[in-house]
Amino acid sequence: MDRELFAESWKMLVVRGVIGIVFGLLAIIWPLETAIALMVLFGFWALIDGISSLIEAFRSETQGSRLGLAVMGVIAIIVGLFAIFSPSVAANTLTLIFGIYLIIRAVFEVFAAFSSYRLTPRWLLLLGAALSLLLGIFFVANPGRGTVGIAVWLGLIALCWGLVFVAMGLIVRRGHVNPSPATPATA
Repeated sequence: MDRELFAESWKMLVVRGVIGIVFGLLAIIWPLETAIALMVLFGFWALIDGISSLIEAFRSETQGSRLGLAVMGVIAIIVGLFAIFSPSVAANTLTLIFGIYLIIRAVFEVFAAFSSYRLTPRWLLLLGAALSLLLGIFFVANPGRGTVGIAVWLGLIALCWGLVFVAMGLIVRRGHVNPSPATPATA
């Protein structure tokens, strides 16, 4: 039984790895198209989430804030439709918001570096603040390029994970085909 499980698991690891490699390469080759496709997928998810929130708001069994669920449902539907019908603008907007977040985070990291209570060395917090600030400024100044940059990074990560999964699958297969001999127990 265990041998059958390993015989199948190595194949799934390799398949997952190949899918990761293909997705990674496509994201690197066509980063703008990747960002737009991901935004459209996000739009459908937000649309479904909004519809289900509205349904939940009007169910008789619902407890808690029906108004909150209804408002969140309407907002999710609007965001979902915006992402579906204008994905490039939505991606740029999210990148801009992310850039603002990184700039604000940098300010707090600098403050944390000079606060009296800290668990990490000051230089690490300042390094993190510098990276957050640089990325934040880049995203705010160039939301379009920032979106493409995020898609390329996502592609690189998927490519690396794909290679790891293929390697793991082949290692598992090699262990299944050539199982190591059991060491005899000493008496």
